[in-house]
Amino acid sequence: MRRKIPGSASLQAFEAAARHGNFARAAQELSLTEGAISRQIAKLEALLGCRLFDRAGSRVRLNPAGARYAHRVRETLERLARDTQYLMGLPEGGRSLDIAALPTFTSRWLIPRLGRFYARHPDITLNIAARTEPFILNGSGFDAALHYDSPAWAGMRVTRLFEERLVPVCHPALLSAGEEGEPLNRLPRIHRRQNPDAWLRWAQETGMHLDNPAQGARYDLHEMAIAAALAGQGVALVPRGYVEDELARGALVAPWPGASTLSKTFCLVKPVESGVNDAALAAFEVWLQDDIQTE
Repeated sequence: MRRKIPGSASLQAFEAAARHGNFARAAQELSLTEGAISRQIAKLEALLGCRLFDRAGSRVRLNPAGARYAHRVRETLERLARDTQYLMGLPEGGRSLDIAALPTFTSRWLIPRLGRFYARHPDITLNIAARTEPFILNGSGFDAALHYDSPAWAGMRVTRLFEERLVPVCHPALLSAGEEGEPLNRLPRIHRRQNPDAWLRWAQETGMHLDNPAQGARYDLHEMAIAAALAGQGVALVPRGYVEDELARGALVAPWPGASTLSKTFCLVKPVESGVNDAALAAFEVWLQDDIQTE
């Protein structure tokens, strides 16, 4: 059955007219005449069987149906433009993967290692978008997600990669000579908003006394907490793997013990059904596991 889909010229004319609220400005943007814009929109309205604009003399205004349709059309055209740019940017015979990943994990763990992936697979381009919470992977447009293990991924194909363990870190200037391991109770503490009881659990496991485990500033991302620690604003409880470079350079210190119970499992999450990018995704998964094992 043939689909009833408007032509791209009609959709572009409508989107521009809806955005500007004016046929003349839409015509100027698209290098067309005002009459051509009017004809394209009339053609679209005839196909839809409803009016999209209210007309009062030479003035036009989106009606409720037109406003709803304009929002959908704009999203569709923007998505089509992005997908077109992705394909245009691929080398001849190249492949691409769209991966959703946690922001700090991406910037501090994944991206520094991607040179090794591209050296092995120069024909595969990774497009990475930040996602802080689990989501419905099927139909999302992503080939896979790099995220924490979660019940939300039930029914997906999940490959467990490694454990993320938290450790307290701070700027060395916060510690006085001879005080290492002792002054944590007097130092400001930095929290991740999504894990508000982390310091309480850390104190319970390590046996170290904290007068008020909930005291301190809260940030959404580990990246923000690390930045605050680097700025000397307190002690952050963060994954050690995210700050190995800073610890090696002495920009941060970790004189206190980590907590084995404060850990999460990182996973590669794949849709249940196979997709057109399965071969590229399989290559990415093999590289991930190989790179982790060589550390």
